[in-house]
Amino acid sequence: MAGKKRPEVSEKDITGLKYFDKLAPLLTRLHDANCARDKAANRRLHFDQYGMLILLYLFNPIVTSLRGIQQASELAKVQKKLGCSRAALGSLSEAASVFDAELLKEIIAELGEEVKPLAKDARLKDIQHTMTLVDGTLIAALPKVMEASWRKANTGSGLVKWRLHTHFEVDRYVPTRIDVTPNGGGCHDERAMLESSIQSDRLYVMDRGYAKFALFNKIVLASSSYVCRIRDNSTYEVAETRELTQSDLAAGILSDQIVRFSNGKADARPDHPLRLVCIRCSTHTSRGKYRGGSTGPDSDGVLRIATNLLDVPAEMIGLIFRFRWAIEIFFRFFKHILGCRHLLSHSQNGIEIQTYCAIIACLLIGLWTGRKPTLRTYEMICFYFCGMASEEELVAHIAKLQKHDA
Repeated sequence: MAGKKRPEVSEKDITGLKYFDKLAPLLTRLHDANCARDKAANRRLHFDQYGMLILLYLFNPIVTSLRGIQQASELAKVQKKLGCSRAALGSLSEAASVFDAELLKEIIAELGEEVKPLAKDARLKDIQHTMTLVDGTLIAALPKVMEASWRKANTGSGLVKWRLHTHFEVDRYVPTRIDVTPNGGGCHDERAMLESSIQSDRLYVMDRGYAKFALFNKIVLASSSYVCRIRDNSTYEVAETRELTQSDLAAGILSDQIVRFSNGKADARPDHPLRLVCIRCSTHTSRGKYRGGSTGPDSDGVLRIATNLLDVPAEMIGLIFRFRWAIEIFFRFFKHILGCRHLLSHSQNGIEIQTYCAIIACLLIGLWTGRKPTLRTYEMICFYFCGMASEEELVAHIAKLQKHDA
């Protein structure tokens, strides 16, 4: 049975391009980037134009593939607004390896500075450091048929995977950094990646995959803080037991202690007072994925949260860790909504370009609406970009969001 034919992209399918006006000046600096090998000076597709076409793909549901981007580049309206000429499919494919994804990070930083903090949870008013969630997620791409066949024969899988190491600011609800690496250990390990990117004045909120005392020590050395879940089988000595308040008990706090970890080498132990807050949670038994149920590790019904925050109420430590789920919600939005489950390139640099453009898309939504990106808002923007909603309807939607926050 023949595959379903994708719809052709036409002029009437592309609208809302004036919203790219804000981005164009930022991307202009990339116009001549990575053109050194173009000795004949006949390059027709430049980095700024390629970036704008990727963003068009992210915001317009009619454009669903690299071929769709190529079709959009043939439209007079797109060429006029994005300042590009017709892009050949080969040029678009080549762009993923020619242009340097790292150059987009500076633009992300500039846009990020413009995003204002959203309404902060009043209960966390005394937290001085910027709450930064840290996590990684996997995206998978099906490579070329021959490569997939080779990998399946040798590894049992036809999928090539990458990990997105993400730093996510809660107050502004934006990712401030995403590093793309092959999925694996060593220098690509999630803890090693965080060690290489620690900043000062941050409160890093992490799950147990990041539990490493040497990492905790480096965070404290950088004048930052951490709240991190540790493993259920962790062994320690209790140095001090703190009294729980009624608010702590109501929040499910089981214990609040200063603890010592004496196992392992001296340079791999905490070099600062470590506080351990235990919180009641649901018990969980791991099940194989082919038998149904969750595949996560067992849980004995206790969350063990390690932190160097000594003066914050125990119930607030639990609240801080609960915010970690915000990054999971973002990942869902990022992969399922912004088209990052479909990769336009299978090279790491190409994946990074698409990833960083998706971050820029999230920042633009925040700047346009003053709100965190949600499915409803993204849908309304997409309706506008493909001509199904008028500009007045989009403006009314944004005004309604802002009125709700007022």
